[in-house]
Amino acid sequence: MIALSLAEIAEVVGGQMHDIPDPSVQVTGPVVRDSREAGPGSLFVAFVGERVDGHDFADRVVEAGAAAVLGSRPVGVPAIVVEDVQAALGALARHVVARLGATLVALTGSAGKTSTKDLIAQVLQREAPTVFTPGSLNNEIGLPLTALTATEETKFLVLEMGARGIGHIRYLTGLTPPRVGLVLNVGSAHIGEFGGREQIAQAKGELVEALPPAEEGGVAILNADDPFVRAMASRTKAKVIFFGESDEADVRAENVRLTDSGQPSFRLHTPSGASDVTMRLYGEHHVSNALAAAAVAHELGMPADEIARALSEAGSLSRWRMEVTERPDGVTVVNDAYNANPESMKAALRALAAMGRGRRTWAVLGKMAELGDEALAEHDAVGRLAVRLNVSKLVAVGGREASWLQLGAYNEGSWGEESVHVSDAQAAVDLLRSELRPGDVVLVKASRSVGLESVAQALLETGAEGEVAAR
Repeated sequence: MIALSLAEIAEVVGGQMHDIPDPSVQVTGPVVRDSREAGPGSLFVAFVGERVDGHDFADRVVEAGAAAVLGSRPVGVPAIVVEDVQAALGALARHVVARLGATLVALTGSAGKTSTKDLIAQVLQREAPTVFTPGSLNNEIGLPLTALTATEETKFLVLEMGARGIGHIRYLTGLTPPRVGLVLNVGSAHIGEFGGREQIAQAKGELVEALPPAEEGGVAILNADDPFVRAMASRTKAKVIFFGESDEADVRAENVRLTDSGQPSFRLHTPSGASDVTMRLYGEHHVSNALAAAAVAHELGMPADEIARALSEAGSLSRWRMEVTERPDGVTVVNDAYNANPESMKAALRALAAMGRGRRTWAVLGKMAELGDEALAEHDAVGRLAVRLNVSKLVAVGGREASWLQLGAYNEGSWGEESVHVSDAQAAVDLLRSELRPGDVVLVKASRSVGLESVAQALLETGAEGEVAAR
């Protein structure tokens, strides 16, 4: 964060200083909400949660070197007291971003946000210092905390924006106004909360509505292959750039194929030239993510060959997203258990099928949450797709929704042997331990609440007779 005195911060957030002997003391370290991350010069933000009250850790963070606490009540140590801690955090982020002068890139979409954000960051880092959202910290708390890690040296600030309702992205863009806005897709994620794709599109499109007009440098980057996203061009005054495999896309891919190991290869076309890309990531769905990242980089001045080189060298930065690890016995474990929706589930299955050419494949799948009335049909469709892709065995893990996955596969299959339903993660581990053979490929994926990453971790521990090599 840029250095600010406690007096300046109090003024920005409209707070009162308590137990601060010297208001000129500067916050030079990070702004944190986890007391374990507090250090010299930091500012600790004290939230009151359902189980933990951050104010209870005030003494600890000051002992660790924090300059002060930003909270909702005096705590006996240096503190800036405000009525609404979340609003104060947002105001501080808005103030810092306004002073930075960095180019702010914001992105949203129903699927692929985090993977695309990681690609954008790795491409832009080749040009200049870049700060970007860690993991999926894309809400009203995580986003300002990320923005506050930027310094005077930061040239690009890449922020992922999530939404669970109308107005959420509008709020986030008010905290960190973007110059470049990217919308990836409109899918089924959280459709139970939104009520339909039209409502999801309305919420995601708030990003392009927040962009400055073209004459002020605003750029909207939209997926030409998604009709809901393509239609957002009418909702912005910014310059519009399309990406995708469509002929009308400004940034597009040709000759898309998968390598024998399931990694995408294609020829990247941009308005400034063309170049070949072979990615280190797994699955054809990453082509669209790469095109989105390329469109951002092109608009920020990078030539096509440099973009292609960066995309070819980029890896996965966020855990449990198509993490591919090969055990010493030749079993390959694909941990994609961070989250799931119908689009990402189908993409992961296709990646598994591509990776498993000539090998036995296992899809260990669990519930996709927040699908509302679409839940039965979507789980059934995923189960059927597993069979159509010739996945050797579907292991459906959990309760009602998992039974729908299994039933879809059972009804689609020829002999009824393509799927099995188990009660929990441990049952899945026991089954796999008894039946896996060297050379098998195992995909593990479900919504975050299911916690199926434990299956992947157990499988890696099982095979760890020596050092496990991650690819």
